[in-house]
Amino acid sequence: MNNTSAQSPASTVFIHSLIFAFPFLLLITRQGVGVCSFAFLFTAIAYRRQGWPELLRHLTEIRGVLIAFAAALLLALLLGLINGDGRLRDLEKPSRMLAAATVMLTVLACRPRRKALWWGLIAGALAGALFVAYQRWGMGVDRPGGLINSITFGDIMLCMALMCLAGTLDFAGRAAVWPGLGALAGLTGSIASGTRGGWVAIMFSAVLLVRYGHVLRGRLRKGLALLALALLVSTYFIPQTGARERIDEGISDVQQYFSGGPTYTSVGIRLELWRSALQLIERHPLLGASIPTVKAEKQELVRSGRAHPYVLEFEHFHNDILQALVFGGVAGLLVWGATLLMPFLFFRAQMHRGGGARAPALAGMLLVLSYFSFGLTEVIFWSVRSNMFYAMMLFLLAGLCLNAKEESRE
Repeated sequence: MNNTSAQSPASTVFIHSLIFAFPFLLLITRQGVGVCSFAFLFTAIAYRRQGWPELLRHLTEIRGVLIAFAAALLLALLLGLINGDGRLRDLEKPSRMLAAATVMLTVLACRPRRKALWWGLIAGALAGALFVAYQRWGMGVDRPGGLINSITFGDIMLCMALMCLAGTLDFAGRAAVWPGLGALAGLTGSIASGTRGGWVAIMFSAVLLVRYGHVLRGRLRKGLALLALALLVSTYFIPQTGARERIDEGISDVQQYFSGGPTYTSVGIRLELWRSALQLIERHPLLGASIPTVKAEKQELVRSGRAHPYVLEFEHFHNDILQALVFGGVAGLLVWGATLLMPFLFFRAQMHRGGGARAPALAGMLLVLSYFSFGLTEVIFWSVRSNMFYAMMLFLLAGLCLNAKEESRE
């Protein structure tokens, strides 16, 4: 029996509005994600009698994901106690990411319709694209990012675009044009932000979409996918987008860095930070080092001429893998990797089951793959907003996948 039918009309409207609001408010408000996270928490508590039995029913399938996020919290606690350097403040992000499991509890208890999420993503992508496009071409901001960092904004916009493309599976016939429009809007927003790192995600996602291309049934869906690709390629030939300039600049930065030229460039800074990180990792390979220790050792590298002075200006190393190794060692890398690998394996298993789980499962795989790709040139898990989007969206999609499995039995 669908739990939605047992709810009052007001409760049904509230649940669907909350799911819609989460991606819609993400990039156009400062407090939208925080408000939605607490709303999901309180809703999960209110519906705990319906949610807990459903969670226990699916615990075997979702256990690996929950363990991965719990391990991230436990490692942060352990490192804080070992170092005794105030790193307990680092518990905020892993604790809130684990608490995002309440989103899944809410979805399992209330059994909302999947289209609430797709419409929220479509509206969020459109709103974000309009916002950043106005900043770029209306206000003349070179690297616009809405209310946040331009790189994070562009990456999340691209992620939303890819998930909209997966959402076309839940729209019949010509209605698939709506999530297709969301995908194009997300790509436009990403392009307007001038973010280059996200292009790596497109290459990885293209491989995934080719692998599961058979699920994009119909000419319209495949046409939308090709149109999105054409839009991306065309930006290189349109001067107003700045894409060609950014690509040429990146190539020049790399050449300058390795030829002994100026290194204080966008790419050059990253290469120098990565070189510094590798030297720090050698000193603390197992559990990493504390924040004060890393700062002190970076200063030592600068004094000894093994790193450029500007590395001291940056709080992170512009690479999630190196960031995990510097501050958590091998243990940190394994835990960070688990928060990506375990969800990906879960969504892949759901994808192979087919049925109504295909759309959220494909969106989930694209979400995880995107974040992994973003982390190759940026610490995408640096900001609380980016962390919460990943965890909340992941658990929301997981809940929709598990509900689809139950629906197939009814």
